[in-house]
Amino acid sequence: MQGLKSEANLISVPAIRGIEEHLVATVGTRVGVFLGGTFAQRTGAANLVDRTVELAREAARDGVHTLWFGQAVDYDAIQLASLAGRAEPGIHVGTSTVPMYPRHPLLVAAAAKTAQAATAGRFRLGIGLGARTLLEPQFGVPYPPQIRHLREYLAALRPLLDGDDAPFEGETLVSRPAAPVAVVGSAPRIPILAAAMGPKALAVAGALADGTAPYLAGPCTIAERIAPVIREAAAAAGRPEPRIVAGVPVVVTDDAAAARARAAESLGFYDNIPSYRKIVAAEGLSSAADLLIAGDEDTVAAALSRYLDAGATELMLSHTELLGEETRARTWSLVRCLRGEAGR
Repeated sequence: MQGLKSEANLISVPAIRGIEEHLVATVGTRVGVFLGGTFAQRTGAANLVDRTVELAREAARDGVHTLWFGQAVDYDAIQLASLAGRAEPGIHVGTSTVPMYPRHPLLVAAAAKTAQAATAGRFRLGIGLGARTLLEPQFGVPYPPQIRHLREYLAALRPLLDGDDAPFEGETLVSRPAAPVAVVGSAPRIPILAAAMGPKALAVAGALADGTAPYLAGPCTIAERIAPVIREAAAAAGRPEPRIVAGVPVVVTDDAAAARARAAESLGFYDNIPSYRKIVAAEGLSSAADLLIAGDEDTVAAALSRYLDAGATELMLSHTELLGEETRARTWSLVRCLRGEAGR
């Protein structure tokens, strides 16, 4: 079977029609892509925001539902998501993820509400605990007990996002707005995705957030350790079915070996973070790079379907630029087929 070929964003879909229909039935239009901290530098772009807008327009043409932005210490992810969504009304935007520490809920909520107003309601806020071993040395402030802080952070953040200026008093944080916090135009309600993968964090996310965005959690781990825990917690709290946005490194290429060699360098960073080592080991793998999906369109589509079968409600494709712009464009072009829009 010949894989799909992309040329000038034109795709022929019959080769994977069966897989395409399965994906559409399972997840609808919710396939997104992730932009990491080097997406502009790789192309030698002169301006980060200009390059972001270019990619947002390309993503919209390729049928990408959501453009996700990661937060490091260079650009601000919420601002960049806001600018991308404002410039391209055909796409949703979100963060995956903004570390809570040491950002106060008042500041994060203000930025998120501004982004929601700027994008006419197409913004989603992904937050997470972050890697303590990286964040403490950067900011020089002791990290509070993580699960307790996650619970209190979400409890304080939700009312602020909804325009409620009632104070919150917790053990790890205090929020006492000195003025009204409502932002005109920031409706509808902003979804919160907590980047939770461990059982305690998932229980908190299920009870207080709208879902989770696990990264480098394989399909078996999602099916056995993530989906059941967060769904049970949401049901116990009387909340709707939680969203599970699975972040998956993906490259559509005819040289899978080259992609895997590059992934060993690019994803090796995660092998030094305890939480990611645990989640990779839970899948029975030895390194983060082992989770890379690389191959032609048929191979990638089949592998992605396993995540949907496992319980993921959305897909967030990362590292699509691993082998350069040509393979990134080819990978993004597959998204339109996964949405069932090509060839119709």
